[in-house]
Amino acid sequence: MCAERSSEPGALLINGTVGVGKTSVAESVGGLLTDAGVANAVIDLDWLRRSWPRPSGDRFNVGMMLRNLRSIAGNYLAAGAVRLVIAGVIEDMEGRKLCADAIGIELSVCRLQVDLPVIRQRLERRHENEPEALGWHLARAGELAGILERAAVDDFTTDATALSVTEAAAEVIGKAGWL
Repeated sequence: MCAERSSEPGALLINGTVGVGKTSVAESVGGLLTDAGVANAVIDLDWLRRSWPRPSGDRFNVGMMLRNLRSIAGNYLAAGAVRLVIAGVIEDMEGRKLCADAIGIELSVCRLQVDLPVIRQRLERRHENEPEALGWHLARAGELAGILERAAVDDFTTDATALSVTEAAAEVIGKAGWL
């Protein structure tokens, strides 16, 4: 692969419903960028929001996630990263704007898509011994897929239903114009 050697930093958020493979594909994108010699960092937004108790009225702890994203993105950029690969969910244009403001550089968004029956299989494996978590995630998968389809916050989509994680990552990178 021949890496784009732009010194202008850029960020790509891999968006999608639960169980679609956002984190796995983001990690693979980071690996492909590393193999191509492109300084990068991979950030999972779920980990940045993970604290308890959540503030009243902030169901998904977005405020905490944005504060952490601002700090972490700034640290990675100051250390020389020119590509930030972010896995997470943006449900509307306001969320996209808040994420872009937090990272302070150009943000592209890719919606990763996988057929719901495949997502169901993945979630059943992931939450095999967690019936309550499985029920929530199964309900949320369809609900969130509809929200994301209507919101249209993405610059492009990648259907990863029949792709391996590496194939999906390569397609995402190609559509983003990064390699």
